[in-house]
Amino acid sequence: MNTQKLTPSQLMQSRYDAFVRMDGQYLQDTTTLDVSTDMAVYENIEWLKLDILEAYENIVEFKAYYREDNTLQLLHEKSFFSEVDGVWKYSDGELFNTQIQRNETCPCGSGKKYKKCCMKV
Repeated sequence: MNTQKLTPSQLMQSRYDAFVRMDGQYLQDTTTLDVSTDMAVYENIEWLKLDILEAYENIVEFKAYYREDNTLQLLHEKSFFSEVDGVWKYSDGELFNTQIQRNETCPCGSGKKYKKCCMKV
């Protein structure tokens, strides 16, 4: 994927897609951090959904839902991006301790409320 024309929000989406595809090289190529391309730590994770909550200038806040060990999890982060040689790259993030709310639509895609679906499992 040509990352030269991607906005920080589009780059966030493409990085999420790279986690889904287990593409460690893409993740390394799109960050200013020294990260491993070994995706073995993610092999038992099923990524379900990405919600971009807010995007402005070089900041993107998102929630990524995933299933690990038969349990739904939530990653809520405010990501910071830096422009390097005209290309946006992920540079840092601030994690939030957020939980899936019982009355929100279940991230598994069933269309049911979380409390009536995967929360009961």
